[in-house]
Amino acid sequence: MTQVTIYHNPRCSKSRETLALLEQQGCEITIVEYLKNVPSANDIRDILAKLNIDARELMRTKEEEYQAQGLASPALTQAQLIAAMIATPKLIERPIVLANQRAALGRPPENVLTIL
Repeated sequence: MTQVTIYHNPRCSKSRETLALLEQQGCEITIVEYLKNVPSANDIRDILAKLNIDARELMRTKEEEYQAQGLASPALTQAQLIAAMIATPKLIERPIVLANQRAALGRPPENVLTIL
């Protein structure tokens, strides 16, 4: 049985669909509701490394907080963008699934099948 961790927002349809897909695959699932249990900077850096992307690619750039906080500025460092995601976790793209030392974004949900 594959052990997975999903950074989950139960209000998000893609997150719910991804969780259901993981359940169908018979995975042993740890659910992190990241809006309540905000990941640490180290957690986010680990996710970024596993996804092989930079911090801005993990952000929901269409959220009003992204514009309001000036996060589109190219002058911001990775550390500043990570700090913004910690301060405003709804900016974190969802859902994120970790399995087998790899990660995938569940947009679409089938993306996670590649890491199981």
